[in-house]
Amino acid sequence: MSKSDIRIGVTADLFDTAGTPLFGTAPLQLFTDAGLAWEKLPPDGPAISAGHLANYDALFIGGAKVNEQALAQDKGRLRVLARNGVGFDALELPSLSKRGILVTNTPVAVRHSVATTALAFVLALSLRLPLKSRLPREGRWAQRGDFPGIGLPGRSIGIIGFGGIGQEIARLMAPFGLRTFVADPHTSDAVCAKHGVERVDLDGLLSQSDFVIVACLLDASTRHLLNGARLALMKPTAFLINIARGPIIDEAALIQALQSGAIAGAGLDVVEKEPPEPDNPLFFMDNVIVTPHSLCWTDTFMDGVARTAIKSIIDVVSGKVPEFVVNRDALGHARVKGWQQD
Repeated sequence: MSKSDIRIGVTADLFDTAGTPLFGTAPLQLFTDAGLAWEKLPPDGPAISAGHLANYDALFIGGAKVNEQALAQDKGRLRVLARNGVGFDALELPSLSKRGILVTNTPVAVRHSVATTALAFVLALSLRLPLKSRLPREGRWAQRGDFPGIGLPGRSIGIIGFGGIGQEIARLMAPFGLRTFVADPHTSDAVCAKHGVERVDLDGLLSQSDFVIVACLLDASTRHLLNGARLALMKPTAFLINIARGPIIDEAALIQALQSGAIAGAGLDVVEKEPPEPDNPLFFMDNVIVTPHSLCWTDTFMDGVARTAIKSIIDVVSGKVPEFVVNRDALGHARVKGWQQD
């Protein structure tokens, strides 16, 4: 197949409201330099259409869903879905693997920026920043001594999920003098020792931590991992921070815990339903910070993530296996073997 015959689609959710790529135009030059053309796809809604999945060789995607139903028209053409990010919970990996369609992500490019959002939430919540920023604007200067913050040295954080992002959180938080707990069935004692953290079970982490940070992937085993019973294990003075995926926390149980004072507050870059309803109770709590699943979107983050994703597409259409393949079981599929021989 010649390069002029290769069709590469970029989904509409990777462009801002003015139609500009979220990552700027510079990363797209990689396609041009490789002699490849790309097309912006029209908005599909929450899922990528069957037609787009069937008629492109590669798709550069944001958070749109891909399921078995959408793959029904698959013609054997699509080689790769390149995620602009690290999570892949919106993609039905078994359906893609059985068809020999690779899924790639950008695990290294996201680490520092996503970990920084956890640090930002810890600092903002401990300093009571949202509330204190309103006092001058609301003529409440005299109340500035009524809301003391929480000093970090000697306190503890608990990181749920200790992959690349969790490890970067530990590194960033180390200078603050916090004791760090980790709960992750997939990590090892050696990795924890290397980063100076204590490995505990999830219940132990929840009961001992002053700041609980969710940094694990969303899958069947972690959906509603933090339910009402587990939230009840947290200290009433503790804060919950989620920089991963909203459904890892049972949001109804979280709202109840916050309203009852069972926990002190929360910092959420993700919520269970995105976009959320405008009357979501979380928006009206002084002890909660909610951001729109984009707090880590800095210029350097977006550039690095896009370049990694685009490189994976260029590798695939050039007959190479990209570096960051999520569904590695698909590598042995006849379809993959076929394009590797192009």
